[in-house]
Amino acid sequence: QPDMYPGNCWAFKGSQGYLVVRLSMKIYPTAFTLEHIPKTLSPTGNITSAPRNFSVYGLDDEYQEEGKLLGEYVYDQDGEPLQMFPVMEKNEDAFQIVELRIFSNWGHAEYTCLYRFRVHGKPA
Repeated sequence: QPDMYPGNCWAFKGSQGYLVVRLSMKIYPTAFTLEHIPKTLSPTGNITSAPRNFSVYGLDDEYQEEGKLLGEYVYDQDGEPLQMFPVMEKNEDAFQIVELRIFSNWGHAEYTCLYRFRVHGKPA
């Protein structure tokens, strides 16, 4: 749900985790949007719990262990709260399931916060 109030995020323990999303239909992915609260809204004045390095994969089904890499990205903690990332790996496949894999955050030792992740594309 769209809510950018500090703390109203999906948090996971540590700095590595993943999220698998089933879309309403199969699409040809074109871009992804990752959103986090800005530093100005953070009670601590920093956003160390924001994702840093991440990848996005297209999956044929939720049981697939290794999907098709669509791109590797870095969320910029000093950039805009909403950042868009184009699909980097050329690919002719349409997907209904997308996996977001977080590899690191901006330094928070205990958890990482995801506020909003969006998948953009063309209907298959």
